[in-house]
Amino acid sequence: MRWLRHFFAPSAHAVFPEASLDRIAHAIADGERRHSGQLMFAVESDLPLALLRRNTTARARAEHAFALLRTWDTEANNGVLIYLLLADHAIEIVADRGVAARVDGAQWQLVCDHLRQQLNEQGPEAAVLAAVAEVSQLLAASFPPDPAGRRDNELPDRPQLLD
Repeated sequence: MRWLRHFFAPSAHAVFPEASLDRIAHAIADGERRHSGQLMFAVESDLPLALLRRNTTARARAEHAFALLRTWDTEANNGVLIYLLLADHAIEIVADRGVAARVDGAQWQLVCDHLRQQLNEQGPEAAVLAAVAEVSQLLAASFPPDPAGRRDNELPDRPQLLD
């Protein structure tokens, strides 16, 4: 059954057209003005056949994307990745060790639950925008903005389509 879902998965480009990607990037940039954390959003339509054969989980793939996109490579270890795997309807949040030490895993699970509910009720763009705002709020509580107003944007704000 999983193979069929991956074979017929919608394209990430179709689910998130350019205008949606622009609005999500803008929301990430706005959120990062309220905290010193680094947020990324990545979406993948389906897994390659080799990964399906190995029964790769969405969590393992999200952790791989976290490394591949270098979300871990921030000076304060405060990168967070919101990852969607469309074929599996999977949502994962991977936080770097600096964030994981300050934000409880249950809080990330709540964000995932809200995102899942909003995907069904409001559609992909609105759901991701709400999740970006929620993650930004969590980051603002633990990683306030630089008092000098300096903002180092260490990671791209533009959503990453991993197709």
